[in-house]
Amino acid sequence: MVHETMMPVNGIEMCVETFGQPTEPPLLLLSGDAGSMDWWDDEFCRRLAAGNRFVIRYDHRDTGRSTSCPFGKPDYSGADLLLDAVGVLDALRLPAAHLVGFSFGGALAQRIAVHHPSRVLSLTLMAAAVDDLPSPTSAVPRGGPLPVSTAKIKSGVGTVGVRPVTIEVDWSNRRSAVSRMIAEVRAEGGPFTPDEPQLRRLAERIFDRSADLAATRLNHQLAGYGPPIRDLLPTIATPTVVLHGTLDRHFPADHPEQLTRSIPGARLVWLEGVGHEFPPRAVWTQVLNEILTPAA
Repeated sequence: MVHETMMPVNGIEMCVETFGQPTEPPLLLLSGDAGSMDWWDDEFCRRLAAGNRFVIRYDHRDTGRSTSCPFGKPDYSGADLLLDAVGVLDALRLPAAHLVGFSFGGALAQRIAVHHPSRVLSLTLMAAAVDDLPSPTSAVPRGGPLPVSTAKIKSGVGTVGVRPVTIEVDWSNRRSAVSRMIAEVRAEGGPFTPDEPQLRRLAERIFDRSADLAATRLNHQLAGYGPPIRDLLPTIATPTVVLHGTLDRHFPADHPEQLTRSIPGARLVWLEGVGHEFPPRAVWTQVLNEILTPAA
């Protein structure tokens, strides 16, 4: 059973979609930076639900159908994005959930585990890193798309860093925006990255569901991540698995290795031939098994 709804969360409207039966253990999916829930493949979500999970995905504020702010004027911080994830659980009357976060979503999951440990049953951190390790220069921001600005953007409080960005795309133009999203995914991917027709369908869906893609892609960068939590990671007691692509150029091997060492009992699992991307279908069996095993 799949159900999408708009619900009030922390004074805004958030779009939330669920798969499976509410009586099963809940599993919350956290998308990347400036990423709507569409990045979690529909069939991937259904297979998670088939593993006896109540799967929840949602649009971060300023993405998809959730409340959007004007371009360059977010009225929220990285801390609010964390509270939104917890607020989704509150809105669904769920005391805790298994958290699965990709890139920026992995950073949110770490923070929830540190600041709200009772809300976390297990952690799966994909393409993620310790938040205050310096990130290498990359054409694509952490977990998703390029922001739009002629200036360097400092990502809020913390040490996420400064990224040079340029105005290259008219994000209000469907063809231009879709082409750019396809190019970004392919640039960060590997041999298993979906082909162009599949990426085009996804990018068109994201464009059609978004209120303002330009605002989406800038505002999350301005909101940032919040204060660093590296020194608090050893307090995490929940079962944790770190999934990382062997071809991830955005966060090379030292990042997931440091993250795994920082969380007691965490396991590092390499995804062969995978870049900085949501799990491609070729590794779904491995990824689904890793997500569902610690949650068993």
